Amino acid sequence: MSDRTPGREAAPRQTLALAAMLFAVAMTFIDQTIVAIAAPDIVHELGLSSSGMQWVVNAYLLALAAFFALGGRLADLLGPRRVVIAGTLVFVISSVLCGCVPRGDFAQTWLIVFRAAQGLGAALLFPAALAVVVAVFPVERRGRALALFFGLSGALTALGPLLGGWLTAWTWRAIFWVNVPVAIAALVLTALAHIADRRRQEPLDVRGAVLIAAGMGLSVLGFQQAWSWGWDSAATWICVAGGLAVLVVFVRYERRARHPLVDIRVFRDRAFTVDALVLFFAMLAFVPLFFFASVYAQVSLSASPNQAALFLLYFFAGFALASQWGGRILDRRGARPALKIGTVLGAVGFALWAGKLTDLSMHDQWPYAAMAGAGIGLILAPASTDAVNRAIGASYGEVTGITQTVRNYAASVGLAVFGTVLTHVTTDKVVHTLRSRGVPSDEARDVARQVTEAITGSGDTRVPEGGGAGATAMRDTMAAVRMDYAEANQWVFYGMAIALGIAYLCALRHPGGRVTESPPYETGRTPSTAS
Repeated sequence: MSDRTPGREAAPRQTLALAAMLFAVAMTFIDQTIVAIAAPDIVHELGLSSSGMQWVVNAYLLALAAFFALGGRLADLLGPRRVVIAGTLVFVISSVLCGCVPRGDFAQTWLIVFRAAQGLGAALLFPAALAVVVAVFPVERRGRALALFFGLSGALTALGPLLGGWLTAWTWRAIFWVNVPVAIAALVLTALAHIADRRRQEPLDVRGAVLIAAGMGLSVLGFQQAWSWGWDSAATWICVAGGLAVLVVFVRYERRARHPLVDIRVFRDRAFTVDALVLFFAMLAFVPLFFFASVYAQVSLSASPNQAALFLLYFFAGFALASQWGGRILDRRGARPALKIGTVLGAVGFALWAGKLTDLSMHDQWPYAAMAGAGIGLILAPASTDAVNRAIGASYGEVTGITQTVRNYAASVGLAVFGTVLTHVTTDKVVHTLRSRGVPSDEARDVARQVTEAITGSGDTRVPEGGGAGATAMRDTMAAVRMDYAEANQWVFYGMAIALGIAYLCALRHPGGRVTESPPYETGRTPSTAS
């Protein structure tokens, strides 16, 4: 169905198409947060290491980042409806296989591989779904439809922890199987909406797709493995520097490509570049927060998965309210005021929240969690929408591929870096605790590393077994270890506050103003701004 479809059938089919796309992307947003709640149960049943569990989370985000630009481009070349269907099938089949992971030595590899496959499906889904919404709604209704699409899809992120807590009480495998009925609903609604495909007759930039996937994969691998290999390891820096070098090669290649995967010219617009930078630093905190806060609640606060989900609701309460406010600010005054207020609010919120982590009380933390959530809520929608509106002569699918690549790469880097910091600081603090109780240094170090590897899944109910001095000391000092873990998380939350502080410095460079002309997919011209 085209934008010009007349008659009474237009509105119902537009509504069906919007509903279909919301069901499709619902899976991808829920999966960004739902696994964090179930992490301890997954680790406990499958015997994963804490770094392995981080890779289960990170594999999804990394695949999203690596293939999002490809998904946007394929939506343009093959037609968004076809890519939505393909992405939905890849995502739901991978979800089922994640839920069917066998126990044993192969479990960790199995789960990481199919989580990455989920990320690939999501990377195909989201830009294509957005392109469908743009295609079926006429210009005069498109803005409201996109606001609803972004608003509801973003709000679905909050559903992940609640759904995860409820399903985990039955079995953690259900957090993956729940995607099956959602996918069926999306496919049925897509068929009923009779969405027409529009295709571009251009070649696919395969070299660009390989370069961006390799660059992101190598750099995140280096950050992720820094705790195991050490920051002084050549392997760590070969991966980090090598990955960043490949990304530089990717940028240079794209500037010369006739049909690039990513149109680098969009970064000539200062507002677009600032929006992308603010999104990058905000996402260093946003998605990793779900993993670290939920595990902190279950380890240090002795919370159940359901209680950990409710703990995260404090954050989402602030996020949901501020998101609405941010949209109004964007419409009236442009993105700059929302970005400045949001980054300051987020930085202060995370810093104050960090200071309260060692109180070991949910009740004492909720105002600061809500403040941090409000800061992020003021940033994400205005920055994303402003970036799309200011893009130079590109399709919505292509531009969304760029902004979402930035967001998901940042989330992957944040999870890797903060995870490395958390495991390193936790180990040092547990070593100090054990040595203060008379455990020899070498044994204290070995036990501390074992505890750090297992703490993501141990919660507060399991205690070390055995008759050695280390195991005996650990049984006597579990309360102190919970405090050690809380203190280690302070470093992570302060790091998130610093990331939001850097985002504020970037927001100061935003030129301001509102986009007042038709978006670039209509005119092909650079939008003007009005102060």
